[in-house]
Amino acid sequence: MPPALSRIDRLAEILAEREARTVEDPDRRPAAVAVVFVSTPDAVLLIRRAEREGDRWSGQMAFPGGRWSIGDPDLLATAKRETLEEVGVDLGSARLLGRLDDVAPRSPTLPPLIVRPFVFALRERAPLSPNHEVAHAFWASIDEFSAPGVYRPFEYDGGGTRFVMPGYHLDGGVVWGMTERILTPLLELVGAAP
Repeated sequence: MPPALSRIDRLAEILAEREARTVEDPDRRPAAVAVVFVSTPDAVLLIRRAEREGDRWSGQMAFPGGRWSIGDPDLLATAKRETLEEVGVDLGSARLLGRLDDVAPRSPTLPPLIVRPFVFALRERAPLSPNHEVAHAFWASIDEFSAPGVYRPFEYDGGGTRFVMPGYHLDGGVVWGMTERILTPLLELVGAAP
């Protein structure tokens, strides 16, 4: 009997078989994030953005990433560059598993972006060296996301209006918004959804 596939190998197979949805909108700037996995135990790299005035995502949980720059040949290069800059992790030798559907902010008060998530796997946990844009970086266990009570409503104040969104309440912070919209379908693909 063949050995069972690891979550990462299973995810690589699934991503190879599906076509990620691409959004083209000339009114939105392209950006990319890196969803970086490690195994034994399975974990994903998350960051908490530094508190910065004028940054609409200030202090939020996210994947490393950012806007495409003129020096980037493509969005894959953007995801790799931003990960190296933000947390000191070089994805040059990482295994590219594939990409997920493009996502865009739903609020008109947020910058007009289209974010392309690329999924990578590292052989082992790389040391993390956050730069000035990142308050904290850590490896979150995949099993933690499906633990009872972790996935529940998250309330926040958006310009004087109270919003309730789904979120993952982790020790390192709450994963919600676009990061949650990237993470939840990914967890479903690996059978670790809440």
